[in-house]
Amino acid sequence: MNRIRDLREDRDLRQSDLAKMVGIDQRTISNYETGKSKPDSDALIRLADFFNVSIDYLVGRVQQDFYYSQDKKKVIENIQQSLEELKKMI
Repeated sequence: MNRIRDLREDRDLRQSDLAKMVGIDQRTISNYETGKSKPDSDALIRLADFFNVSIDYLVGRVQQDFYYSQDKKKVIENIQQSLEELKKMI
């Protein structure tokens, strides 16, 4: 789960800081980051909520997290623009 480590480090947090904030033991966080164990559904929810990302993004199923993206408005505008261009083609 390198994404957990990346998200944690992006926020300048130590494993112990993250552990306290989400209620998961620091050793367990370390095991997630090194791949020694995988988070259960409860841990995934806690971590995704804390980092404000989707679980799909957290576990690496998607490369970009559009669900919680800071650029949601931009994504929506791009979709609307593409739809307008498609309408003109019809």
